[in-house]
Amino acid sequence: MAESPAPAPLTGARRTTGTRHPVRQCHPDDTVRDYLEQGWWENETIPAVFRRRVAEAPDAPALTDPANLAELTGAVPRSLTWRGLDDHVVDIAAVLFAQGIRQGDTVAVLLPNSIALTATYLALWRLGAVATPMPASYRRHEISGIVAATAADAIITAGTLSGRELAEEALSVADGNAAVFAFGPAVPDKAVALGDSADSQSRDRFRDYETALQVTVNDRITVCWTSGTEAAPKGIPRCHGDWLAVAQGVQDGLGITPESVVLNPFPMVNMAGFAGAFLPWLLAGGHLVQHHPLDLPVFFGQIAEHRVTHTSMPPALLTMLLQNESLRAHADLSSLRTVGSGGAPLPPPVVRRWQEELGIHVLNFFGSNEGVSLLGAPADIPDPTVRAQHLPHYGAPGVEWSTRLAARTAVKLVDVVTGETVTELGGRGELRLRGPAVFGGYLPGTASTEPFDDEGYLCSGDVFELCGPDGRYLRFVDRVKEIIIRGGMNIAPAEIEGLLSDHPGITDVAIVGYPDEVLGEKCCAFVVPAPGATVTLDDLVAHLRSREVASFKLPERLEVVASLPRNPVGKLLRRELRDQL
Repeated sequence: MAESPAPAPLTGARRTTGTRHPVRQCHPDDTVRDYLEQGWWENETIPAVFRRRVAEAPDAPALTDPANLAELTGAVPRSLTWRGLDDHVVDIAAVLFAQGIRQGDTVAVLLPNSIALTATYLALWRLGAVATPMPASYRRHEISGIVAATAADAIITAGTLSGRELAEEALSVADGNAAVFAFGPAVPDKAVALGDSADSQSRDRFRDYETALQVTVNDRITVCWTSGTEAAPKGIPRCHGDWLAVAQGVQDGLGITPESVVLNPFPMVNMAGFAGAFLPWLLAGGHLVQHHPLDLPVFFGQIAEHRVTHTSMPPALLTMLLQNESLRAHADLSSLRTVGSGGAPLPPPVVRRWQEELGIHVLNFFGSNEGVSLLGAPADIPDPTVRAQHLPHYGAPGVEWSTRLAARTAVKLVDVVTGETVTELGGRGELRLRGPAVFGGYLPGTASTEPFDDEGYLCSGDVFELCGPDGRYLRFVDRVKEIIIRGGMNIAPAEIEGLLSDHPGITDVAIVGYPDEVLGEKCCAFVVPAPGATVTLDDLVAHLRSREVASFKLPERLEVVASLPRNPVGKLLRRELRDQL
């Protein structure tokens, strides 16, 4: 790979030598060859897609900041055209290049949904670097674990966020071993400022480097994170090819076009944000409006101001809007055509009323970072009451679906006890699938086993029921895994239990999810106190806060018990605890 010499690095750069990491691939060569030959992947990268968007509509609106960005980070919110976004991306990439970021490097990203976050991803991918995204709510405990697991070369963040000094936190985690970059204001001296600040010479050097860069659709571009039943999160590498395959399926279902306006309220750090908004927008063009965090007055104001056509809402908000006439009266939803929802069962009457009374189609999403991507689109499931609780069974014989991804994905249900494939209507089994949207395997060192069976199917850990005429639908039943999902964020009980285990007043502890009408689930701590000790919920929260744990993981209920139910070999019986709640 040919390179142009970089200028002297600014303060805060970690390394200036020519040492480079190898470019990581996500799938075996024969898999990539097969996907390309069948047309399931195209020989095109995400930066190439972005360049095409810029060329086709350079002066069209492309991207808008959250309306409350000034309250979050102190930065003035703005909107950019596709040409303006391209210029911003080049500015960021030029500064990163001048500081030694190169192809194969891994960069941790901790930013709220914004122009800065979107442009940062595009800049890193144009450099051939790998982004490892983190929710903005992550704190030192989570950040340090991800930086260590990926051996990150740099961290990109903001100076401040809602009173937190993010850049200072990043500098303490980096501890001189990684460069820290930050969007202003309030960028500390030891961090490198990002923004529209690159000089023409730096921009030219970056463009020379980019022109000589050799990339493939199989190059790793992200390492996202998921938490299952294990204490540590698992790293999920993704390449251009499988991200674009996922995005095509969602774009087909949503019907996004260059005239669409997409409002994104999900953190753009994993499947929900990337596949539900960011990448379909990039594939089709149009206008992406960012939102963070979920703030209803701001959210509804953005819908009205930008005439939003597509967005996502949690099931509880869909229900709330129908039940609260005064709230709905202040929300101008007349521009909306589709709303994606998921993460919890959708009430059929709610989905029906949204369609019949408001003229808005609610789409049922079910996905995972590893590659599960099922989408109940109106074209495939016209009846809203059926669509609320069912998803397309891509493996159903003789059934054609509207999304390209459906025909390219093999699906089966496997009985978790017998291991037999479920074929009878009403039968239940673990969802397994394989195809061009499925990832290639966990980041080494972050998972004890790979989630694939002997035939190469991804074992989702989710139980579905085979239903509908001719077995064409799937209905979600339960999670095999013990993960707690609070407001769309995953919480691994074992992680919190491990952090609480050294609390001096606790002998034994279990974290269990319990239902919540707004967030889906919250955390309850079952605690066996140490002899003579008194434990309160405030004690637990204070103990976890001292470890700088993200707030969404904190228990919100405490149950003091004499003992925890366990089986003969000592395994915790969480279901019994859930039944008590």
